[in-house]
Amino acid sequence: MDAFAFWFYFKRPDLYPTEDIGLFLSPKKKEEKIMEFLWNGLLSITWQQLVMYGVGILLIYLAIHKEYEPSLLLPMGFGAILVNLPLSGVLNQVTEGIGVTNGIIQWLFKAGIEASEAFPLLLFIGIGAMIDFGPLLSNPKMFLFGAAAQLGIFLTVIIAVFLGFDIKDAASIGIIGAADGPTSILVSQVLKSNYIGAIAVAAYSYMALVPIIQPLAIKLVTTKKERCIRMDYAPNNVSKTTRIIFPIAVTFIAGIVAPASVALVGFLMFGNLLRECGVLNSLVKTAQNELVNLVTLLLGITISFSMQADKFVNINTIMIMLLGLAAFVLDTIGGVMFAKLLNLFSAKKINPMIGAAGISAFPMSSRVVEKLGIAEDKQNHLLMHAVGANVSGQIASVIAGGIILGFFM
Repeated sequence: MDAFAFWFYFKRPDLYPTEDIGLFLSPKKKEEKIMEFLWNGLLSITWQQLVMYGVGILLIYLAIHKEYEPSLLLPMGFGAILVNLPLSGVLNQVTEGIGVTNGIIQWLFKAGIEASEAFPLLLFIGIGAMIDFGPLLSNPKMFLFGAAAQLGIFLTVIIAVFLGFDIKDAASIGIIGAADGPTSILVSQVLKSNYIGAIAVAAYSYMALVPIIQPLAIKLVTTKKERCIRMDYAPNNVSKTTRIIFPIAVTFIAGIVAPASVALVGFLMFGNLLRECGVLNSLVKTAQNELVNLVTLLLGITISFSMQADKFVNINTIMIMLLGLAAFVLDTIGGVMFAKLLNLFSAKKINPMIGAAGISAFPMSSRVVEKLGIAEDKQNHLLMHAVGANVSGQIASVIAGGIILGFFM
């Protein structure tokens, strides 16, 4: 008798003809059968699944105790446990006499990520509604730092190919360097990467670890004198018309330069247009709060579908984590070195740390630069310059994702 039928018999024995069971079980026999069933379930757990229980608990610990991206790491961690339980009901199962029963997490993955990339894209609407592009528009040269800080993405793609990864998997791994979780998930899904789960875990883990990783990378390639460079902040006034035109113009330009990025850039810019139009305040608040919170929750527990032990526990996952870290560090260093290059030709010096804020991890990266500046000189406030570079990194990262999709789709 299959496990479901056995359970159903004990719940409703009146519906099961005794000849089908072939016996009248005594209470002691029933207890023995139940214990046998439970013991068989425990024995079916593999060491790889035990590893995933550990990974899930670690993610939950980081979310609760360390407060690292809790809205995403917590559901990812719990989901990692759910999908690795034997015969888990959150995954599709074939039951004798019933057929296929659909699991909720597998269904969410198919509908919300695999079929349309809906969850990552909807999240971009909320992100766009949160971003103020004013500091960038008042100092447009900060666009350059957003572009320069994507260098690590493409270098890591090359490294991953040399290490033996398929080109589409390598491209998906490289995008971790953007420090943009939704973009990483979307690109890896569209390219049908075999490592979506590992890429998602790496992307969001390194986003959470920005305050730890970036200072080390910045100090590695800057001197104390460079970190003490002061920058005056005299922002130009940005009109409401400019703020409204900007998201529309960026969408047009991105669509022409990198057509594959239209969904990414378009949803981000649509969210920003909601913010700047001034006539949809209630929708803006909904996008910034309820939409982002709900989609993040669903995205976290849904992506755990790709964290099943047989796909996740292997040497390639460790390599992906290391390559993701390399991409992140190289992006930071690329932005810093670009700022130092500009200083060779500029009379008015730029603090090289501003270049490090060109990654997409907003606003964590700009806060890191501000703290490092104050640590070296208590009067050296770099926040608004860093914010300009940081929001340009938001745009640059989704365009970089679109370029990768355009090359490898």
